[in-house]
Amino acid sequence: MPEPVRSTCAYCGVGCGVLAEGDHVRGDPEHPANFGRLCSKGSALGETLGLEGRLLRPRIGGVETDWASALDLVAAKFTETITQHGSDAVAFYVSGQFLTEDYYVANKLMKGFIGSGNIDTNSRLCMASSVAGHRRAFGEDVVPGCYEDLDQADLAVLIGSNTAWCHPVLYQRLLSAREKRGTKIVAIDPRRTATSAEADLHLPLQSGTDVLLLNGLLTHLAERGAIDRAFVAAHTTGFDAAFALAKADAGSIAKVAEGCGLDPASVERFYGWFAATERSLTLYSQGVNQSAHGTDKVNAILNLHLATGRIGKPGMGPFSLTGQPNAMGGREVGGLANQLAAHMAFEDDGAIDRLRRFWGAPQIATKPGLKAIEMFDAVADGRIKAIWIAGTNPAVSLPDAGRVSAALKKCPFVVVSDVTVTDTTRYADVLLPAASWGEKDGTVTNSERRISRQRAFRPLPGEALPDWRIFTEVARRLGHAVAFPYESPAEIFREHARLTGFENGGARQLDLGDLVGADYETLEPVQWRGQRLYADGRFSTLDRHARFVAVRQEAAALAVSAAFPIVLNTGRARDQWHTMTRTGAVPRLMAHAPLPTIDLAPADAQGLADGDLVQIQSAHGAAIRRARVTDEQRPGSAFMAMHWSDQHAARAVAGALVNPTTDPWSGQPELKHTPIAIAPLKAGWAGFLLSRRPLRPTGFVHWSKRPVAGGWVFHLAGPEPAADGILLARRLIDTLPREGAIEYHDGRRGTFRAAFVDETRRLTDCLFVSRPEFQPDIGWLIALLAEQRPLADADRRALLSGRAPLDAVSEGRIVCSCFQVGIDRIAAAVRRDGIADVAALGQRLQCGTNCGSCLPELREIIAHECRLAAE
Repeated sequence: MPEPVRSTCAYCGVGCGVLAEGDHVRGDPEHPANFGRLCSKGSALGETLGLEGRLLRPRIGGVETDWASALDLVAAKFTETITQHGSDAVAFYVSGQFLTEDYYVANKLMKGFIGSGNIDTNSRLCMASSVAGHRRAFGEDVVPGCYEDLDQADLAVLIGSNTAWCHPVLYQRLLSAREKRGTKIVAIDPRRTATSAEADLHLPLQSGTDVLLLNGLLTHLAERGAIDRAFVAAHTTGFDAAFALAKADAGSIAKVAEGCGLDPASVERFYGWFAATERSLTLYSQGVNQSAHGTDKVNAILNLHLATGRIGKPGMGPFSLTGQPNAMGGREVGGLANQLAAHMAFEDDGAIDRLRRFWGAPQIATKPGLKAIEMFDAVADGRIKAIWIAGTNPAVSLPDAGRVSAALKKCPFVVVSDVTVTDTTRYADVLLPAASWGEKDGTVTNSERRISRQRAFRPLPGEALPDWRIFTEVARRLGHAVAFPYESPAEIFREHARLTGFENGGARQLDLGDLVGADYETLEPVQWRGQRLYADGRFSTLDRHARFVAVRQEAAALAVSAAFPIVLNTGRARDQWHTMTRTGAVPRLMAHAPLPTIDLAPADAQGLADGDLVQIQSAHGAAIRRARVTDEQRPGSAFMAMHWSDQHAARAVAGALVNPTTDPWSGQPELKHTPIAIAPLKAGWAGFLLSRRPLRPTGFVHWSKRPVAGGWVFHLAGPEPAADGILLARRLIDTLPREGAIEYHDGRRGTFRAAFVDETRRLTDCLFVSRPEFQPDIGWLIALLAEQRPLADADRRALLSGRAPLDAVSEGRIVCSCFQVGIDRIAAAVRRDGIADVAALGQRLQCGTNCGSCLPELREIIAHECRLAAE
């Protein structure tokens, strides 16, 4: 048997190590980021490796062609555009899922040789505010801590981060530390999430009031004598101004509690814990970053740790949890429009000339380019006339997505390189097939600055190429062959490492000079500059002092109104990733949350029930989703998972609603606060189609699809009368042979059922349509499609009647995606076996024993069943 290939997970910034053996992927027990643990998504990586839907050949105008023709056209169009309109008329929009080597080549081409700063990345949407905050405070974009700090902290403050779902491997590590050392966990989040359910204290603050809460804490620390005056005096500047503004802003605990919508006793408890606990760790993510004031929120956090000297030491410090697998690597090579490579900036003295000389690039960009939102505004108004989008799906993920789509539609020349068809690829004049995870080699850097190798363990399919190779070939066609001699990612990595040390002299923490001569093929995970930075109090500013930044509480960019009275928050679902181009094809990852929903507080539901269709409207666009009424939401707020695209549902894109207002420092959009209105959309009919065929329904007001074992389920609904809904739905099966079909039609009740079998009597398609109140349970039909056995007479009778057979076993909604354990089986086990804790439940059913992200829900189910038993 060949040795398993050591690689790194393709999802979040935790950077988990994996072992790949054929198409089987498991956690690497020796990787220091995860020690063998994987989340539900990482555990399912092997199930995303199929070629269904892959782009395998270049296309021009939708017609397959050869690489030479496609690349020649890209180079010719970019040359023509630059000649006629200047270098700023072209742009690259790339991805945090790029490997560092991909990022390096793309950035070098645009900034060094095209001569424009117009390269930005979807990482702008997740961590740009952290970059700006780090630079303002430390002089460099540096995360100072490491994952071992989770093991050593006595207080962990999780702010704007549903860590239990978004970084579950780290969250389980934190829970283990609490079990061993009694670590207190505070969750600061407007929603009641899986993270807050496990916390010792949950502060459900009003959306957008983070700075007020944190300024109040800084004031409290000063009043309690908890400021490290010696550290502040020796290693920082600006404390007096920051404290004065914080005190004026926050005032008393009572004022903070009122402004944040919190219980004063809870605020006082949090403040007391932080003041009294030296080993305090603050972990933050998109709830902080994705704001029109995200950079100020980051600096409010950094101010606290600078004021107490809690930085660069075990178990303490500010810690940015990165969203994407290589957002950090992109930051290192300058993949953001306002950065240069190697943590240099346009405004740094001598940086532009230094980079010009290192690259031999006389046409190097001399000013920052357009950030993501600005970039697509420039596409819309015609300033950018040629854009290359690589490895990302802005037609779904960017705010005001309808405007983005309209801009791309009218752009004179659009290049898209990707692994599969997306909502964005429809606008491509040239479509280039890129290598996917498992097919290419390179490095990624995780949230603790640890560089790990991604290694290929599958051959390149069709004519797909790695992104670095595609950009290199275009660079050569643009006349820059001497500067782009690369034939392997190892050559690119060594050049990147040399650049980080070039004329550095200790000015920047990022210095990979010791890796220049390392064996790239056997490179072990390595944390650059060691575990913790700034322990000596010497920062990356010119005077080596950290800077306090005075910040005040500011209102959200857009206020609620009578027309739009509810605040929309968007974010991740537990088992999904970005726009579901990978995870959306894995049945078990779609089972926990199979429908596009919007979470509403009961007070805002206006008589709506779970599953009812609603029309959602903002000043920017509209969407249709199903209501999920839950007390997890604060009244006046709603939540939508960001993942649904036009490939998976009709009119369900969250980005169509989100406002594009950005932070003035970071350019990061305010994805957490958009005023919306919600109205019921009365459904006259509902239905579902099970099919082995990956269809694309059209003409429906609402549909969504999800994969199941053996095929797909399409959920259908519309406001038309049931009879019209039946006619619409029947079009999906009109092409199927009628011989052997099982059909039932009751016009009076508005019910239609049809099932189709193949020559071996195995179920191939099944359509049920009725008025919404007559929709049957679908679980037994999904099991029937998955079993792929010849139908028995009992099956045929059940299909005709629409009722599950008496012996059908219901799994119910899936709770544990790792082991496919449903709520019905869990509840039955709790009742039957008297199970009172998750450990016993895990021994019985396995649920909760892998990534742990379902543990909060398992505890709720156990508690609910125990209450019922007590009654």
